[in-house]
Amino acid sequence: MGSPRIAVLGAGANGAGIGADLTRAGHDVTLIEQWPAHVEAMRRNGIRVELPDETRVTPVRVHHLCEVAELRDRFDLVYVLVKAYDTRWACELIRPLLKPTGLAIGVQNGMTLDDIADVLGAERTLGAVIEISANMFEPGVVERQSPHVRSWFAIGGIHPATRGREEEAASVLRAAGTVEVSGDIRSSKWMKLVANAAELVPSAILNLPLGDAVRVPGMREFMVEAGNEAIRTCLAAGNRVMPIFGLTEADIVDPEQYAERLFDMVLTDYTTPTTLTTVLQDWLKGRRSEVAEINGLVVDEQRRLGGSAPCNQRVVDLALRIEAGELAAHPDNVAALIAG
Repeated sequence: MGSPRIAVLGAGANGAGIGADLTRAGHDVTLIEQWPAHVEAMRRNGIRVELPDETRVTPVRVHHLCEVAELRDRFDLVYVLVKAYDTRWACELIRPLLKPTGLAIGVQNGMTLDDIADVLGAERTLGAVIEISANMFEPGVVERQSPHVRSWFAIGGIHPATRGREEEAASVLRAAGTVEVSGDIRSSKWMKLVANAAELVPSAILNLPLGDAVRVPGMREFMVEAGNEAIRTCLAAGNRVMPIFGLTEADIVDPEQYAERLFDMVLTDYTTPTTLTTVLQDWLKGRRSEVAEINGLVVDEQRRLGGSAPCNQRVVDLALRIEAGELAAHPDNVAALIAG
């Protein structure tokens, strides 16, 4: 078999940075993106990735969504990097272009595995955990705080047909960072959701970088408890506590201590003092966030199980008010967030 034909579906901050890494590694990569100005900037100037110690400019092949119907050659690997709420329609878009033996890899936050599998088939679906810190506010320019050595992924499948094929996707993705193969990717993705529930939306509600939000009195305790609610929900739904971020089974003693450790690793190993979470970036751009797919999933799962997740519920309520224009993201929101 020759070199795989690869698509990166969604070329925002993470997708563009990863697409540039894969291209520089010599892979046959096509980026597909929905922001017209960004597509045109990448065509003119390539992708400019500003890393802590260097800046790289990489020429890339890129298409707008409206051009996908013009493509004829099918892809062996499709790395899906759209927002979690865009997963289903994006997979429908790429479905005619994924080879029957191809694989789609959901490199996303949230539990998108089932959406991808519903559209493309579980036998062609892999899930992935992603931990990269990057911003994008200017078309064609990625501000990436986590270089290759501090970018981490896990890949795994949910169908017997993908067993043993994880390395096909992992070997390519290693151009962007460390990649491990997970024997229980659903549980691994829950572990990332535990960290996300604690940090992504709560800090954005205060309109602060993550490092500043944690220092607001009462916020660390609240954020840790939001993560604890998520890990309790994970276990109650029949999933397992899994090592991620390069940890091992020996690092897992107590689930809630582990949830706090994951939160601290995000703070110390994968962000900088100025890191804006993806949610705050979305709001600054006037877009809706993935709150329903992160904190909202914890709330919905607890409701289904007959329980509750009060911290995550407050996060959802305030985030939806911000997205509806009824409330501004501001440090003063801390009182409403930690009340109770």
